[in-house]
Amino acid sequence: MSEAQTQEPAAKSRGWLIWLPLGLFVLLIVIAAFSLANPSDRVIPSKLVGQSLPEFDLPPAIEGSAGLKQADFADGKPKLLNVFASWCLPCIVEAPQLDQLAKSGVTIHGIAIRDRPDDVQAFLARNGNPYTRIGADDISAVQLSLGSSGVPETFVIDGEGKIVHQHIGEIRPEAVPLILEKLEEAGR
Repeated sequence: MSEAQTQEPAAKSRGWLIWLPLGLFVLLIVIAAFSLANPSDRVIPSKLVGQSLPEFDLPPAIEGSAGLKQADFADGKPKLLNVFASWCLPCIVEAPQLDQLAKSGVTIHGIAIRDRPDDVQAFLARNGNPYTRIGADDISAVQLSLGSSGVPETFVIDGEGKIVHQHIGEIRPEAVPLILEKLEEAGR
């Protein structure tokens, strides 16, 4: 056998090595995509749960309504604090659930983030107004002091003004029982 003939099978057997880095890269991408799509823990624990609401006093978000301040949560009754915006699509998704909660007797106060009064009014006219009070947080100062990273976000507040539960993202129908459970616990 000639020398060229013995090198040819050896070169063919090593040809797959060229594809090894690409195969490993594709495998890494598949694993990363799967991990991002299916996280092991979907709950982000808040450092504010168990602490009192920060001090704030917000002007009304819409004309003719009451503003919102920290003292509004210290009347002995548990409430929801919903951080929302008229430009927020997930806020539209949660509107029916907030309406359902309000109709069942839950007091809901809102904080409108970086919004204009006319836009908030139009949003409420289209999607319903479950709020007793709505404060305007034009520079997101209160939102950030709450540890809220986006909109919507909802907090269960006990009657003393302490945060007992934080719901990140829109409230979907399957989350309503947990929200009601946390409100009941906060009222004890």
